[in-house]
Amino acid sequence: MIAKFEVENFKNFKDKLIFDFTNTKNYKFNQNAILDGIVKTSLIYGHNGVGKSNLGFAIFDIISHLTDKNFDNNKYDYYLNANSEKDYATFIYEFHFDKDIVNYKYTKSDTQMIISEELNINNSLYATIDKRNSSIATINAKGAETLNKDIGSSNISILSYIISNAVLDENDNSNIAFKKFMKFVNSMLFFRSLERNRYLGFEQGSSLIDEDIILKDNVKDFEKFLNEMGVKCKLDVLEIKLLDAKKLVFDFGNKKIPFFDIASSGTRSLALFYYWFQRLKEDKIKFVYIDEFDAFYHHELSAKIINKLKELDIQTVVTTHNTSLITNSILRPDCYFLLNNNIIKSLANRTEKELREAHNIEKMYKAGSFGY
Repeated sequence: MIAKFEVENFKNFKDKLIFDFTNTKNYKFNQNAILDGIVKTSLIYGHNGVGKSNLGFAIFDIISHLTDKNFDNNKYDYYLNANSEKDYATFIYEFHFDKDIVNYKYTKSDTQMIISEELNINNSLYATIDKRNSSIATINAKGAETLNKDIGSSNISILSYIISNAVLDENDNSNIAFKKFMKFVNSMLFFRSLERNRYLGFEQGSSLIDEDIILKDNVKDFEKFLNEMGVKCKLDVLEIKLLDAKKLVFDFGNKKIPFFDIASSGTRSLALFYYWFQRLKEDKIKFVYIDEFDAFYHHELSAKIINKLKELDIQTVVTTHNTSLITNSILRPDCYFLLNNNIIKSLANRTEKELREAHNIEKMYKAGSFGY
């Protein structure tokens, strides 16, 4: 899991921003939102323009050079903060895998140009390079002793270089932790409810939502999901023989109409969520960031979606503008994060007051109890 993330000089984050998932409290309610002392299910609330989307892009910058998964360079235009004189951004991650702690720090001038990297596993240096000073890397991985440490002018990540070219000792604890780290990064997913099926990470390419539902024989399950979410409907599959194609349709008895021709924005957003939720349930995704997840939902539906995500053994971050979700009946004060003025802290860490389950934390938020 991601235990802590820091970013500096990326997009609107000129100064260092620290997102700490480990600063939890001993609440006795909604304990399934916490795993091993780390926030598993979190919600970020913030006004327009504070950087909720950019925080997601910052966290997912890592997939651009450590994986071959889906990546949208257009989301990373204007990479560096416009008011800073620094010519690079800094990213720092702390991952926890069982008893292993993996710290990864790197600097980049854009998505492709890596300036420096450093990976430490359990406080021991595993690999590092600083291209400003030398093209020669330090690699302490067992099994990588014969690798050429001089990578020349190549812009490849030193970690990608190791995983692709070395036969690592499978019994070495540091190598085991390193492989867990690489597997985790390859299983990260970012998507937004405000757009078509565009995403970062996890896999490559994209399929149409209705085609995916039909191909996986999930039509009836999707119908059940929509009805559970409050969209009362009946679905079917219409075969178009001339085009040798199949269409997902609403079945009105006397008439069948293509699903996406008449589905509301909220129903379309639910279809996108269902598409990814099927993959989330497969336990292949380890970290998901859903930006503006409830942009087209009413508050009751938003709460249902959060509860579905809580059931999964996946670290989840969602962003919202909906204050009605800030309630102890859904999550807990150390799982609700407020982002403003380049600071992100949980409600529990924005007040000296002891917060209890019976407190109306939305009302407290609106009254200014959390300094927002």
